[in-house]
Amino acid sequence: MKQYLLGIAFFLFTYPVTAAEKVLVYAAASTSNAVSEIIKQYNQVSPDSKVKASFASSSTLAKQIEAGAPAHVFISASPGWMDYLQERNLIVKQSRKNILSNTIVLITPKGKPISVEMNKTYNFSTHLEGKLCIGDPSHVPVGIYAKQALESMGWWKEVKPYIVGTKDVRAALAFVELAECNAGIVYSTDANKSKKVELAAEFPADSHNPIVYPVAKLASANESTDSFITYLSSPQALAIFKKYGFNTQ
Repeated sequence: MKQYLLGIAFFLFTYPVTAAEKVLVYAAASTSNAVSEIIKQYNQVSPDSKVKASFASSSTLAKQIEAGAPAHVFISASPGWMDYLQERNLIVKQSRKNILSNTIVLITPKGKPISVEMNKTYNFSTHLEGKLCIGDPSHVPVGIYAKQALESMGWWKEVKPYIVGTKDVRAALAFVELAECNAGIVYSTDANKSKKVELAAEFPADSHNPIVYPVAKLASANESTDSFITYLSSPQALAIFKKYGFNTQ
């Protein structure tokens, strides 16, 4: 018995133990619900890896990555901000791929609907009657898409004085939910998750650049990152993205 116990002790102390490798995902705010659920699922089926996420505007995350943030995966709501990192050799170019697409919609607070016609002859500004919340159009993807759509419809000049630029899409949604803004432009996936807003209209797809979400491995990433990026395109992960309203590539 003594020899048996000594044998077990020898096995425990000499068997190589590998600590769980950490993977930090920087992901666009609009993906937070879906990506959080995917990560929870992935960690359950892959106990040798520990994946966590940080969510914010794609522009904010890209700047943090450029400044040396210890991230391993980047999911952007805009190809432009992925290009920004690629031009600076901060991503593994071969790992980059588009995984999702989305649409933008006009929303109002619950119980305060407005009638909107999506055509260039319609004068949207006369029906706004308050502030319009969008992501900051100087750098936040949803705000950039919103500005493009408003310009395409011929509405930008008239509504510009009423614009409230926010740090990300979730902030714009929150302002409308609280009726701090009379209307807002957000992704359809964000509007669908809220019970405190009403959908007024969806902007035509040709009124703005395609809303595509690329993912890539960052140059400083570890090997565990490859497995997680592959998992993002698995049937299990795609089913979660679809559940939250995203279109998958």
